[in-house]
Amino acid sequence: MGFKLEHTLDRKTSGTSQKQDLEGLLKREFTLFGTLFNNRRKEDFYSELALLLKAGVHLREALGLLGENEKKERLKEFHAQMLDELDSGQSLSEIMKTRKEFSEYEQYSIQIGEESGNLAKIARELATFFAQKNEQRRNLVNALTYPMIILGTAILVVIFMLRMVVPMFEDIFRQNGVGLPAITKWIISISNFIKDHGWLAIMVLILAIVLRKPILKIGGIQKKWDFLLLKIPYVGKFVRAVYLAQFTQALALLTSSKVPMLSSVQMVRRMVGFHPLQSALDAMESKIMKGASLHESFKGSQMFDNRMVSLIKVAEETNQTEFIFEKLNQQYVSEVQQRSKLLSTIMEPLIIVVIGIFVGVILVSMYLPMFKLSTVLGG
Repeated sequence: MGFKLEHTLDRKTSGTSQKQDLEGLLKREFTLFGTLFNNRRKEDFYSELALLLKAGVHLREALGLLGENEKKERLKEFHAQMLDELDSGQSLSEIMKTRKEFSEYEQYSIQIGEESGNLAKIARELATFFAQKNEQRRNLVNALTYPMIILGTAILVVIFMLRMVVPMFEDIFRQNGVGLPAITKWIISISNFIKDHGWLAIMVLILAIVLRKPILKIGGIQKKWDFLLLKIPYVGKFVRAVYLAQFTQALALLTSSKVPMLSSVQMVRRMVGFHPLQSALDAMESKIMKGASLHESFKGSQMFDNRMVSLIKVAEETNQTEFIFEKLNQQYVSEVQQRSKLLSTIMEPLIIVVIGIFVGVILVSMYLPMFKLSTVLGG
């Protein structure tokens, strides 16, 4: 989402280098997908809002500029409604509280910025937070794209063999009355299922993908799935690092804003969408309310390792909580990047091996009866 700064620069003269920096920052690519105000949109919104506020533009005018340069009508209307509410006397944080697009974490952060006079700084920190979340998502997508292409191609090859090749062998075996081993009968039954119900299976798969969110909410499936992810070798550690990176960054911002630790934990718990971390934060909250120190409240959870507990203990003793959480965040971000690259490296040969096994089973199941057929024809 880019917008022109002529209106701003007419009021406040800036150097050429600053203007280039601003324009370079604002010319970011984004993709609006899924929700009206997703994480990519929020990254642009907060970064540009911080930029305008720092340049001396009033909040109302800044929101107006952001809305004027939206191309989608729904987004224009979204900004226009915010402006109307701002004109009615509400603060930005109060407006956010009435909108489901904004989390409690964002609302409270903006409120702190308004009360402390550091709204531009808080907006910049929120932009950094969502930029990091988007970067983690991009790393994961990049890591999985090529393996998924290989997997998709291999699946199509297997389906082609089951749909076209296996029926040819089946006709030959039937015409010659050859007895079939169990593995061959099993492969032929799969081939017949694809022939008779293939399109139905595809439709069910597409429907499951489209309705995955409501389906996962049924009977606590999402919660069971989240805990299962942590038990998968390597994948569990990767997912854990992703959510800990978000957790530590959120706590770093909240502690820097002088938010009490208990309130910070409560807000992050409501913001995060990963059940193992939510359960760990529930236990943390309970321990803190009973008088336990911060580092003691981290103990006993599979989400928090000994390294984090030790560093937080040092943070408490030296009164450097914000600094330690920032360093922990940097470590987990680095771990996510490394693991995402390694995940791609591991998945490619693994997929090839698995698909190779499937193709091998199909070929063996088709060639086993051929030996009996050669005996029949030879006799």
